Amino acid sequence: MAYTNTRPKGFITWQPRAGTQEILSQVKEVLQQYKEYWPLSIRQIFYRLVGIYDYEKTEKAYRRLCEYLGRARRARIIPFEAIRDDGWIRKNPHCYAGPGEFIDNVIAAAEEFTRDKQESQAYRVYLLAEAAGMIPQLARVAEPYSIPVMSSGGFDSLTVKYDLAKEARGGDKKAVFLHIGDYDPSGVCIFDSLAADIEAFAEGAAVFKRIALTPEQIEFYSLPTAPAKKTDKRGNEITDTCQAEALPPDELARILEGAITDIYDLALFEQDRRQEIEDRKELVNHLRR
Repeated sequence: MAYTNTRPKGFITWQPRAGTQEILSQVKEVLQQYKEYWPLSIRQIFYRLVGIYDYEKTEKAYRRLCEYLGRARRARIIPFEAIRDDGWIRKNPHCYAGPGEFIDNVIAAAEEFTRDKQESQAYRVYLLAEAAGMIPQLARVAEPYSIPVMSSGGFDSLTVKYDLAKEARGGDKKAVFLHIGDYDPSGVCIFDSLAADIEAFAEGAAVFKRIALTPEQIEFYSLPTAPAKKTDKRGNEITDTCQAEALPPDELARILEGAITDIYDLALFEQDRRQEIEDRKELVNHLRR
């Protein structure tokens, strides 16, 4: 007997019911409001609907939203590029059609040349985020400052923690790890585990700073919370939990940029940016000659 699957494939024609259409209209408004932060994770869209439109805050409602958004993208109601899906890893080989294409690529790379803005700073900064879906948004804030962004979801491997600490030890300046994670027993435990292990391996060469999510931020932004799971015994002092993705993307960007600029010498940063423009012109002219 041949296997059959009734789930939609490829592009589809879909006429949502009135109630679903209303939710999709709200989703479109959220996506339009935060277009400069695309792609958003479905969790972020979910929490914006909860906060703005009183959408039901349950896992059942979240799964229903996932189904709606999947169909809406297939039906071309919502752009594919507006939403991020996790779990896909791709690595392209470095190859060219010929020497001419290689030279063109080198010149194109020179036209986008950027200086390492951390070289002149007193600290080497890293950013860790528990939710992988937030990485593209966070990278747009961190990249101008030459700060690497990594996903720290789950309890990272011993090898990863050791390698990060080794990198911190091998540098000529102290490393500062900024962390963004959920405020729940697991999220706090992840942060504590990462901080303690990396700081111990780094032997004084690294410090950790949690910049989100904090109880103060939950209260200030009136973020939706949920009771901690009774089965999770890792943080008995935490009774009300909240996910970092509940923060509006623009507020999250402001929190991150504020944390970075608190560490950076902005005068040196601006000096590097001006020098970068001159270096780029010189490099491109040299290659074209």
